[in-house]
Amino acid sequence: MPDAGRAPASNEPDVGDVVVTVADVLAAQARLRRYLPPTPLHHAERFGVMLKLENLQRTGSYKVRGALNALLAARERGDRRPVIAASAGNHAQGLAWAAYRLGVQAITVMPHGAPETKIAGVAHWGATVRQHGDSYDEAFAFAKELAEQNGYRFLSAFDDPDVIAGQGTVGIEIAPYSPDVVIVPIGGGGLASGVALALKSQGVRVVGAQVEGVDSMIRAMKGDTAPKDPVASLADGVRVKVPGFITRRLCTQLLDDVVTVREAELRETLVRLALEENLIAEGAGALALAAGRRVAGKRKCAVVSGGNIDATVLAQLLSDVRPRPPRKPRRRNAEGEPSLAKGRAPRAATTLSPAKTGARRFEAPILETEVHEEPIW
Repeated sequence: MPDAGRAPASNEPDVGDVVVTVADVLAAQARLRRYLPPTPLHHAERFGVMLKLENLQRTGSYKVRGALNALLAARERGDRRPVIAASAGNHAQGLAWAAYRLGVQAITVMPHGAPETKIAGVAHWGATVRQHGDSYDEAFAFAKELAEQNGYRFLSAFDDPDVIAGQGTVGIEIAPYSPDVVIVPIGGGGLASGVALALKSQGVRVVGAQVEGVDSMIRAMKGDTAPKDPVASLADGVRVKVPGFITRRLCTQLLDDVVTVREAELRETLVRLALEENLIAEGAGALALAAGRRVAGKRKCAVVSGGNIDATVLAQLLSDVRPRPPRKPRRRNAEGEPSLAKGRAPRAATTLSPAKTGARRFEAPILETEVHEEPIW
């Protein structure tokens, strides 16, 4: 195991025998295609990146993939227990929608301060909502306690093989577009693990993205497993104190890199996404795109993981943040070569004076110079 040199912590479960493979991701794809149509890819020309629009997914986030796959896989195994989960919002909404579609009882524990739009989304689909604690980790501990007391099935938001496999279907939908690098946000690591499982065999680089001060996965991959409270961030969906244990192992094995971005970069990217691409994303949803400028690649794809942002937060951002103007596209002539300085077009031929040639004076034709933006792949 990649983290074998790390001193084991007494509170870490033994997940050495838990295996998640590409076959599990393909099985999840077969289960989900009946319920979830593929989300589109959008070419964000001003960013030079393809965007996988999971903000247009059912319930507004990729999380429904893992929750639905877990419930379908449990039904195949004959497990029909009520399901309980802890979530800052998106996993809870995904579980509520999946449980509604399959007729399963679902309970969600959400921390105080979770976005109102996410709480309303959970209640809309008929799941029971319990609010407890001020962070995801406090809600997690309370949900685990309720599961043990009542015999519920506890469904982790990321550290579950069925959930990881379900999130990996995002990667399967990206694969036909042949990117050379895919950037994914990391909270607990479920999305990054699943996408890496789906794409690494295709030779695609997979890079994770975290926010400064909300970087538990990076620290865990380096051997620092001490719990540390994440700082306040616009990316509330990735504010996890302790990442998954299965996902930590997979991320260490499969990810090519993990980069961190500043909070100011994240805020600016979210506003630019709304103003320039007409796409609404939550903080965690804009994280991969914010990290894209730090990742080299000709055919980059960033996963916009969710779009469930409070209207008041979005309005405040649009009022406060003034993004820098985007870089202008380079000018190219008809042959694809950079044009002359200041946009002057080359003449077709040099003309001699009529007095020297005895010929009638004529004007040489001027070639029209076309303006091409960066190539679209």
